[in-house]
Amino acid sequence: MTCHLFALCIDAHDPLRLARFWSGVLGRELTEDPREGVLLPPDDDASLRLRFVPTRQPKTVQNRLHFDLASAAEGDQQRTVARALELGGRHIDVGQRPEEGHVVLADPEGNEFCVIPAGNAFLAGCGVIGALACDGSQQVGYFWSQALGWPLVWDQDEETAIQSPRGGTKITWGGPPLMPRGGDRDRLRFDLAPDAGVPQETVVERLVSLGAARLGPGPDAFGAVRMTDPDGNEFRVLA
Repeated sequence: MTCHLFALCIDAHDPLRLARFWSGVLGRELTEDPREGVLLPPDDDASLRLRFVPTRQPKTVQNRLHFDLASAAEGDQQRTVARALELGGRHIDVGQRPEEGHVVLADPEGNEFCVIPAGNAFLAGCGVIGALACDGSQQVGYFWSQALGWPLVWDQDEETAIQSPRGGTKITWGGPPLMPRGGDRDRLRFDLAPDAGVPQETVVERLVSLGAARLGPGPDAFGAVRMTDPDGNEFRVLA
């Protein structure tokens, strides 16, 4: 492979406050990001790194990506919900049905996430962030499987999921119908980093060959190349 998933990048009006919320929910220590914003490092080799970066853009639509927080044992769901509410989260309604069993919350900046009850076989052994659930097509699931070298662990009825060979959080795409895309930039995005010794441009060219597209005439202020995947979701390739 030529690159790896370095972090999930999250836009925030107050990056430090939002990072502290997720630090409390996930039980991780936050650190300063030498590039931009605030980092919440992974707690093991398979966990997602979270990067919180400043934005002035208001949140006006439901995010196309959200966390599914897993519960390892009975009572974990209630404890996670209580902790999130104490830290500044709130209950929201996105059309969920009571019989589905999961609790839908929003963090202090309105980013939606779900807390899943214990006994979910699909999320078993995936860690606290059991899944990053994305609105997206089967094609985009195939794209990210190839881009990251993560095998498909689900491919049925146009729904797909991938997972690192090391395990950890699964990334899922729900298939059609897809959410309408507004004019806002996605608040949650992937930051990719070239593997050791691989030039950034080599990574970009490979991703274009897989179906991605460049955004803008050149790198951003931090030297990253902005791109979109086959569904039009923005991501970056870091320098």
